[in-house]
Amino acid sequence: MDPTPAPARGPVRPGERAPGPDLARGFMLLLIALANTPWYLYTADQAATGAHPADGSAADRVVQFAMLTAVDGRVYPMFACLFGYGLIRIYDRQRDAGASAREAAAVVRRRNLWLLVFGFAHAALLFFGDILGAYGLIGLVAGRLLLRRGEAAMRVTASVLIGLVMALWLMCILGAVVAASAPAVRGGQAAMAIPGFLRSSFSEPGYVDAMADRIAGWALMAPLQALSLVLPAMVVLGMLIGRRRVLERTDRYRGVLIWTAAGGIGLAWASGLPEALVHVGLVEVSGPVASALGGVRQLSGVFGGAGYVALFGLVGGALARRARMGAGAAAVAAVGKRSLSCYLAQSVICAPLLAAWGLGLGAHLGSATMALFAAGVWLVTLAGAYALERAGRRGPAEVLLRRLSYRSAAGRGGEGSGAEAPAR
Repeated sequence: MDPTPAPARGPVRPGERAPGPDLARGFMLLLIALANTPWYLYTADQAATGAHPADGSAADRVVQFAMLTAVDGRVYPMFACLFGYGLIRIYDRQRDAGASAREAAAVVRRRNLWLLVFGFAHAALLFFGDILGAYGLIGLVAGRLLLRRGEAAMRVTASVLIGLVMALWLMCILGAVVAASAPAVRGGQAAMAIPGFLRSSFSEPGYVDAMADRIAGWALMAPLQALSLVLPAMVVLGMLIGRRRVLERTDRYRGVLIWTAAGGIGLAWASGLPEALVHVGLVEVSGPVASALGGVRQLSGVFGGAGYVALFGLVGGALARRARMGAGAAAVAAVGKRSLSCYLAQSVICAPLLAAWGLGLGAHLGSATMALFAAGVWLVTLAGAYALERAGRRGPAEVLLRRLSYRSAAGRGGEGSGAEAPAR
């Protein structure tokens, strides 16, 4: 009898993929497209506490309200959790295939280094708000500290980081209450504007000058995001649930996932609601209160990120029990499998059409029309990803990243489409 062949050490194969993460990435790329829209509205009067315009039509206000309640500050943590999940699954697959701990960690390290390079190129060429660089930095640190450690170390680290975020979240709530009870001049907004060079990267008509602003913005934002508590906490949480393979064993963790989805999303939306009410003018508060409410919404990303991951894990588990996935779900999952390519494609489409150095259409749109444009861009990537799925082809960015990350012939030869690393 022939000996059992050693498993390939390449990327994940189609039959090994759990649908939950792919569905989550695919749908969240729509929310990413929406979350990035305020930056392209470079001629609108900027609200002092964020990127959204300070005014607009009734439809614009509805969009801004929905974004602040359910989208802003929720998408990055959700993808950070899936990113951590992917890191640990890559490492564990390498170990299961016979690689040493050092060899498996080297694959993950190369992947994070190349994500950092991808992020710089993305920011320099198209969009300063790139998240790949921050993910690469966090992945390098978390991988160095935790990849070769046991589940207990991940659990303790995640608990400490999430505990610190929750403490800050409670402090922001307390700060808003204290500021609301103190005498203050009513203005509705805080005097805290976004740095000018971040907006000028969209409003600058010269491409080279805009590139300089984008690089400066990325050099500031990527380390700040990596050093923030929210994203590292969610990456480590993702590593922990990845070690337990929660999203591939949803029946076993169904109760926990249901409670996490309901509680996490509910808390996140409740945390964003006060700032949304202030922004659209339904509630008037002082500047310090508005700033504190912005912190409440941003820090609640740990709840929303975990809740969205749990929700899509449940949806993916339900779909996995079916004999066949519907065309709509399959198309969304196809985007998730090619999340890196589709994420970059959004900038490839949006930046030349909307920025001042391109056609400058962003100067003529409002929040509502910009949201429709973003949804249209996502649909374009949906169609492209589904066509690649039907043809059995991976996304071009995934192909390149894998060739750079997996140096061995076995690694390059792994079949299947998809990206274990989420984009934003």
